[in-house]
Amino acid sequence: MTRGKRIYVLDTNVLMHDPTALFRFEEHDVFIPMTVLEELDAAKKGTSETSRNARQVSRFLNELVVAGNGRDIDEGVDLKLPQGIQLKGRGGRRKSGRLYFQTRSHVAADKRQARTLPDNLILAAVVELRGERPGEAVVLVTKDINLRIKARIHSITAEDYENDRALDDLSLLYSGVTGLAADFWDRHGELRSWSERGRTLYEVKRRKGEDWCPNENLFLAAEDEEDALELRVLRLEGQKAVLQVVEDYRRGTHSVWGIQARNREQNFALNALMDPDVDFVTLLGTAGTGKTLLALAAGLAQVMDQQRYREIIMTRATVSVGEDIGFLPGTEEEKMTPWMGALTDNLEVLTNPSEGGAWGRAATNDLLSSRIKIRAMNFMRGRTFLSRYVIIDEAQNLTPKQMKTLITRAGPGTKMICIGNLEQIDTPYLTETTSGLTYAVDRFKGWEHGAHVTLRRGERSRLADYASEKL
Repeated sequence: MTRGKRIYVLDTNVLMHDPTALFRFEEHDVFIPMTVLEELDAAKKGTSETSRNARQVSRFLNELVVAGNGRDIDEGVDLKLPQGIQLKGRGGRRKSGRLYFQTRSHVAADKRQARTLPDNLILAAVVELRGERPGEAVVLVTKDINLRIKARIHSITAEDYENDRALDDLSLLYSGVTGLAADFWDRHGELRSWSERGRTLYEVKRRKGEDWCPNENLFLAAEDEEDALELRVLRLEGQKAVLQVVEDYRRGTHSVWGIQARNREQNFALNALMDPDVDFVTLLGTAGTGKTLLALAAGLAQVMDQQRYREIIMTRATVSVGEDIGFLPGTEEEKMTPWMGALTDNLEVLTNPSEGGAWGRAATNDLLSSRIKIRAMNFMRGRTFLSRYVIIDEAQNLTPKQMKTLITRAGPGTKMICIGNLEQIDTPYLTETTSGLTYAVDRFKGWEHGAHVTLRRGERSRLADYASEKL
């Protein structure tokens, strides 16, 4: 990256992805090509997230221009944050650059394609700007990979927009499960242990490298996985940690709505899902690891048996894997049904009574359907869920802003479960490090009422496991 003061040219997709991108370049200047303004104007109509972002960018630009008090726009306007807007991670006074607009008419790099390719007009604007400011480093910022390649063909410095990354590297993402060293008890010497509500608790003093988070899952391995000691960090008190032996949902009649954990991670997940003190749970895992089945089983047990919550609400991002099949008829729930195949498939596993035959299954399905509601994510703004068990499926396709919108719908007594697979992101311009699910896992790992488990072992079938690994 070029040192010294720079001028960043922002592409439309950057602004529609993050409207606050205007203010994230510190003391450097920002340049907006005319083509970007035209594309923002074309995208502002509608109720989608990108349309709302386009309108927000337009409002920001208008506020900045008005704040210039009629000063000649060629001189640029100060990039000061509007009243009431705060950028997380940037406290105190910040140096701000200036905002410039393209004030000359369009000059195309390739006149034959100028009228049909906005990307070429943006490149032409960058070339023109570079000629006007030969002493400054001009950098094009875009989330479009092909535009970055075209920029380099024209010897233009191009970068991806990275300020929205939750992590620099996905390998740094919190897994929620940590193995303990074989000499764990020896290193900690004497420790205090007691029983509380039928659970065994230990108080240990944390050593170097034991930077645990609340509700982090710990295990002391054994030759047989079922014989391993499995603990959860119940609470942290300075350098001391209170560890709790988790419930074992793998043996005998101890199950959740007829479902038993098949591996260590599933057992940890069921403990978090069934704990009333944990309000927010995130489950990551590849296809077949049991994310949806565990979440739904825990929900049914707490809604139908324990009556801890009024009903289960399921929602997901409606992003197609293949071609769009067009508008779907019916009510909100009927429109969402094609997207909820995972719910239907898992209910078949969970609603298979041993007695009653076909009539018994139909009666059970009708009963459960009255307590499970399917809701579209598009109409979540302004809603508040009271004493509900909310499952957000395919959460990897949500942006951080959408994730925030959904989580803040939770009212008193509500538990939220976010499940997804970061290897199956279908939303344009969203990556593993910028997904709202990654964002939620990273931000909630230190909260005493949040829990996360990464499920690693597939339990669907040997075919699914092999396909997940090899394809």
